[in-house]
Amino acid sequence: MIQSVCVFGDSVAKGIAFDSARNKYTLLKDSFVSMIAKNSHIAIKNFSKFGCTVTKGGEVLKKHMSELGRYDYTVLEFGGNDCDFNWAEVSASPESSHVPNTPVSVFEEYYSQMIDEVKACGGKPVLLSLPPIDAKRYFDWISRGLNPENILRWLGDVEFIYRWHEMYNLAVNRLAILHHVPLIDISSAFLKTGNYQDLICEDGIHPNENGHRLIGQTIEKYALANA
Repeated sequence: MIQSVCVFGDSVAKGIAFDSARNKYTLLKDSFVSMIAKNSHIAIKNFSKFGCTVTKGGEVLKKHMSELGRYDYTVLEFGGNDCDFNWAEVSASPESSHVPNTPVSVFEEYYSQMIDEVKACGGKPVLLSLPPIDAKRYFDWISRGLNPENILRWLGDVEFIYRWHEMYNLAVNRLAILHHVPLIDISSAFLKTGNYQDLICEDGIHPNENGHRLIGQTIEKYALANA
């Protein structure tokens, strides 16, 4: 029986969503982590941070390595910030080459290290795949105050954002296979809904409260099936 879990991730795992009415990012009261803790009575320690990449996440992980063996599972959720670009630089210089926050090869390398470190500490890592993004909404979001035409010229087409994000999601899937660790497929749960955009915030990338409810249900379903 699962009694305790710790979570390392970015703003999705932290439970951050964009509140359109208040025009700012807020911490959801009913994030998927909070929902699971409430429904299952599992003690969950959430070390996730807004804007976290695998490199920053690795630094956070190192601070808590002595604790990992105490938890039944260590959940890892990264990729959304790693694949992102400095859009102001892209807007200013669309003819130049630009690199993401974490190139995918570096992403896989650092994520692999995190998985190995969790195992070495006696922890049991579990990976979460990424919720899909709404490319059009996200393009509109990142273009605010910048030059949308220049950004689009660099991208080639708006859907490039979706494909680029999916490349990192595929990397997460590969890592789960490579390291023989469980992967909970959040991506498919969203895509199966048909109108997954309804589960995403105005910014096109953060799941809203309904999206978090689906993530929580997907994790609970996985846990029951693999108990």
